[in-house]
Amino acid sequence: MSDTNNEMSRKGFITAVGLGALALPAVMDAAPARARSLPPTATCDDGDEPTRPQTEGPYFKPNSPQRTSLIAAGTVGTRLTVTGFVYTMSCRPVGRALLDFWQADHYGRYDNAGYRFRGHQYTDATGRFALTTIVPGLYPGRTRHIHVKVQAPYQRVLTSQLYFPNEPRNQTDTIFDPTLVMDVQDVPGGRAATFDFVLRLP
Repeated sequence: MSDTNNEMSRKGFITAVGLGALALPAVMDAAPARARSLPPTATCDDGDEPTRPQTEGPYFKPNSPQRTSLIAAGTVGTRLTVTGFVYTMSCRPVGRALLDFWQADHYGRYDNAGYRFRGHQYTDATGRFALTTIVPGLYPGRTRHIHVKVQAPYQRVLTSQLYFPNEPRNQTDTIFDPTLVMDVQDVPGGRAATFDFVLRLP
């Protein structure tokens, strides 16, 4: 939805309110506006495509712990904060949406015995989520990525992956999708990324 008569769009208003009410001040203040050079991610304007699904891959485990931080004592790697919103296709925020994240560690390894770098959380009333983790490592055949499942209450699960810009392996990974690239910025103490999910809901 484009702004008319100088009024802020519904998504813009929700985003502004959400960022003001629930903040990671140091990260959000340090991150500049979204880079215009990135491929456009799905938006929630009427008629636009929802976030694209991708393969679950071999490393998903159910029953992950509920938590917003995947950082544990002794964690090695560049700190990363991922924030964003979950919307319907008509720009309505999805409160209490489930997001289940899993990823490789700094060395490109998945924890298949336990739940390191695995966790789920729920969006707040404005549809906002925030994940604290590290930049995942590389392993053969894949570019850098984070797995995610997103589910609105009582709706179907979207399984997808999030990618990093300017990664050399983006060009050779056959699964890579440029519409799933996060906006990633260097910030004090690590990196900050943003991505909004759009679910196939009215």
